[in-house]
Amino acid sequence: MRTLEVRRHTMRRKPGQHLSQDGIELARLVGDQSGPFDVVVSSDVPRAIETAIAMGYEVNEIIPVLGHLPDAVFEVGVWPDSFDRLAQAVSSGGQVGRFADEQSRIWTGIARRIPDGASALVVTHGLFVEAGAIASLPEADHASWGDAIGYCEGIRLTFDEVFKDCQVLRVPEEYHLVEN
Repeated sequence: MRTLEVRRHTMRRKPGQHLSQDGIELARLVGDQSGPFDVVVSSDVPRAIETAIAMGYEVNEIIPVLGHLPDAVFEVGVWPDSFDRLAQAVSSGGQVGRFADEQSRIWTGIARRIPDGASALVVTHGLFVEAGAIASLPEADHASWGDAIGYCEGIRLTFDEVFKDCQVLRVPEEYHLVEN
């Protein structure tokens, strides 16, 4: 059995691309409570790379498509919706369904590359986490997964030739910080 943890980046100071101090502190907290990881993968967007580093992990691989949302998917307006509402868009096919399937294929490739008993961390973005999780486990009870993923939140999937189980990883309510 292999484990794949997929997390959304932490807070940044808009309009910039770099993490805010609150974001760094949240990533440190989450990093202290997760891992260790045998492989760490990130999108090429600075806030994702910096989140992995702030969590205490070296980025071993950068996959640009983990950070580039097609305009057609963004325009559908499915984020930040709950897992259940997003699952409806994924199951109806179209751009959102193709996007979700692509995320799941990338995650499957990462999980297949790590040895049995190993774990990998993927740091990506909102909507990427939810869509990939839904496509990875299309028959799951998505309503039980709750609302959209917040900063530094994510999912933990188990993998044995296919994804078997999903645990939603939330940060404590007191760490739900407003992005500057």
